[in-house]
Amino acid sequence: MEYRCSLGSITYNFPDLKTLMAKATPFRSGDALAELAAQSAEERVAAQMTLADLPLTAFLSESVIPYEDDEVTRLIVDTHDAIAFAPVKSMTVGGFREWLLSDYATSERLTALAPGLTPEMVAAVSKIMRLQDLIVVAAKCSVITKFRDTIGLKGTLSTRIQPNHPVDDPRGIAASLLDGLLMGGGDAVLGINPATDSPESCITLLKMLDELRERLAIPTQICILAHVTTTIQAIDRGAPVDLVFQSVGGTEAVNRSFGVSLSLLEEAHSAGLSLNRGTMGNNVMYFETGQGSALSANAHHGVDQQTIEARAYAVARRFSPLLVNTVVGFIGPEYLFDGKQITRAGLEDHFCGKLLGLPMGCDVCYTNHAEADQDDMDALLTLLGVAGCSFIMGVPGADDIMLNYQSTSFHDALYVRQALGKRPAPEFEAWLQNAGVMDEQGRIVSDTQELKGLSEPFRRALTAI
Repeated sequence: MEYRCSLGSITYNFPDLKTLMAKATPFRSGDALAELAAQSAEERVAAQMTLADLPLTAFLSESVIPYEDDEVTRLIVDTHDAIAFAPVKSMTVGGFREWLLSDYATSERLTALAPGLTPEMVAAVSKIMRLQDLIVVAAKCSVITKFRDTIGLKGTLSTRIQPNHPVDDPRGIAASLLDGLLMGGGDAVLGINPATDSPESCITLLKMLDELRERLAIPTQICILAHVTTTIQAIDRGAPVDLVFQSVGGTEAVNRSFGVSLSLLEEAHSAGLSLNRGTMGNNVMYFETGQGSALSANAHHGVDQQTIEARAYAVARRFSPLLVNTVVGFIGPEYLFDGKQITRAGLEDHFCGKLLGLPMGCDVCYTNHAEADQDDMDALLTLLGVAGCSFIMGVPGADDIMLNYQSTSFHDALYVRQALGKRPAPEFEAWLQNAGVMDEQGRIVSDTQELKGLSEPFRRALTAI
């Protein structure tokens, strides 16, 4: 279907829905690289005006990638919940924005609505929102998941300890882990990106993490962020797998470039569930995404990168994950050029994921060749904290020495918890207090660095490093 909008004496034509969506997107370098971006601010405004007047039902009759060409499109169409969609089916994209910002859109109503929304709907409404709009709506969304503790409760902010090491040295990893635990981190997951993807290395690291977790009786979950096929092999060999990890994207083609399909993810999900290792719940999947991955794999089908990113959340939603994490600035300035673009993308991703019913976290990060610095990350971290982000990363010194990018540190998590009155997951907070790491007011006990006041198991673990 063709769309058009006249501004003064100029009429702008958009030949199909995916072109309209791309032209309406706030500028970013990736869409310019793909030659999808609006050619002027005026064209962008015309596209946004046209998009605002588009009925939400239009997204049910026109797909940005044809149904017959893409299994992610088929997943989106086949799992759409018409009953959940009913309260907003008469709205336009602009009307939906106004409804989302109204007091009528409560947490309960947004939760009930989520199965009725498609990724393209939420991507569309995000394109006509200011940052404050993205923040206030996301903050109203409540998404709670469980494995050994509870992620996403109101007033909490969880962290992943990311103790990566260039050669997967267990001693170096353990030192980073204990440093993070002493700073109150780790309630989202103790998660390592392995330097190698071999099953043997994966199993070795899993056993080390699980031994530490059991020795200290930590109510959290462990994960080696290896390829899903490696994790399935580890499960078959009796390894202590808590969460099954995989990077995913918003098209069948980009997922193929990652070496996965929906059927393979289904197999992995079933394998994770079969272990029955969760004590609080059975959300066993951990997904990571990021704007630009489809374009970098030439798998975007001419669709803008933010809409493709939202479609990745349909893949994640299918498997009821414990954690979903947009690694927002990781791919580089070719896709998100500077701190401004990274900030906008991070808030868009968080908003879209939460509105679709996902437990969204964010790796607040950038590569060293991007036009960004830690001040930009401080600002995005603060905005995400206000928006109710479920979890962030905890990287020693905010500098990942294996993946070679800049993220957030253990101290950054303490900052945003203190500034915004956030706490860890309740089960994990109780453990921190019993271990002598945190007091009843949620403050890190300063003498933990000298081992005073720590529980005996924690003291022994520290002195063993």
